[in-house]
Amino acid sequence: MTYSKGDLSTTEMMLLNSEMNKREKSLVLAYLMLLAGHLGVHRFYMKRIASGILQLCLFVLVLVFYFIFLITFEMESYNSPDTMYFMVWMVAFLVMGLGLTVWVIVDACLLPRMVRTWNERLEQSLVSQIISHRTGADNKI
Repeated sequence: MTYSKGDLSTTEMMLLNSEMNKREKSLVLAYLMLLAGHLGVHRFYMKRIASGILQLCLFVLVLVFYFIFLITFEMESYNSPDTMYFMVWMVAFLVMGLGLTVWVIVDACLLPRMVRTWNERLEQSLVSQIISHRTGADNKI
């Protein structure tokens, strides 16, 4: 059975608000974490661990390909300009970097829904817990 906030007494509502203030996710904080870099920190904050790890690994790969591209570019400029191995690394860097950038832009659009969904589930869970802890005399709904 699903319960709503309307099923709570004033005291229970105060308890709900207190717990929500402690546990709810902040959209502003999630956006600040998103702006801090493409490290997936905002995904870890939203308890989306698998996609956070994937985003972090993609970021590390982009950095690795970028440095390999720079090193091979410098080596190619000293050796023979006809062989362009650095182009392979440049393409890998650009494709992964573009993919990561698109993912972060999509996340910027999805963050409000992610935070709202998290907070709604938390509130429903807390309401259910509060109602389940009522004494037998108060449990008449």
